[in-house]
Amino acid sequence: MSSPLSLQQTFLNLQNQLESRIIGQKILVNRLLMALLADGHLLVEGAPGLAKTTAVKTLAEYIEGDFHRIQFTPDLLPSDVTGSEIYRAETGLFEFQRGPVFHNLVLADEINRAPAKVQSALLEAMGERQVSVGMNTFPLEPLFLVMATQNPIEQEGTYPLPEAQLDRFLMHVLIDYPDASAERQILHLARRDFRQPAAAATCRVSASEVFAARQQVADVHMAEAVEDYLLALVLATRKPAELSPELARWASFGASPRGTIALDRCSRALAWLDGRNYVTPDDIRNVAFDVLRHRVLLNFDAQAEGISTDDFLRRLLECLPVTA
Repeated sequence: MSSPLSLQQTFLNLQNQLESRIIGQKILVNRLLMALLADGHLLVEGAPGLAKTTAVKTLAEYIEGDFHRIQFTPDLLPSDVTGSEIYRAETGLFEFQRGPVFHNLVLADEINRAPAKVQSALLEAMGERQVSVGMNTFPLEPLFLVMATQNPIEQEGTYPLPEAQLDRFLMHVLIDYPDASAERQILHLARRDFRQPAAAATCRVSASEVFAARQQVADVHMAEAVEDYLLALVLATRKPAELSPELARWASFGASPRGTIALDRCSRALAWLDGRNYVTPDDIRNVAFDVLRHRVLLNFDAQAEGISTDDFLRRLLECLPVTA
């Protein structure tokens, strides 16, 4: 079993390697590793060409596991994701042909372009970690991570994910264009890769190391006062009137207990990646937007006033006193 320090160094090296290939998207790289450590799934939203696909594909190159990309389209069927039973004439029996969801790392590209049945099939597999076909149930791989993407630019011909299904994602990450310096680095990297493609990864993180790291993340200490702050934040999304009448005027539904668990796991993963064995209130505030923005629903008053979920959460954090 690897020591905590050696495992942390392994994942720090992995993060540095990913950032050298995914330039200008440090938050995306960090959240992808956090999802891996917290055993959750990631929804990423951003304009085309911001390295969303490249990020998870590059991660797969450094992890001992297989990768598959599913391009979601309006004509996709649930069986195209989960698999289906095929009749074998030579045996006279039906045999289950496993679909792409049975890989370790799955990219659900433009998930909002597929109809509800396909979305539900994937999200059920994400939640239950299994696929049921007929009378048989097939477990998914122990190392299983889905990164779904959606494009905020084009909304025609899309099927927005219902809020109850969004709740199954550990985090909802918004990414933006890189700055001028990062854009220049991207240009230079593309030129180098055009001349000579990057060499394949020689050192890969094993599944056993991922599971050992998850255990260490679970053992990260959270003081009772910090836990109180975490709970106060989640409860405030449900009863914001106790903090501010203005916040109550905008809120419709708060975060579910699944959000509480996600906030706990993500803050621990962030602390561990930062080289610490304890969680601080800053860790909780750092991940609060990505963990809660798809779990808090605002009403028509907020929409009419141009208040986004991030605006609501920002003001909520400003009003919430730090107890640790």
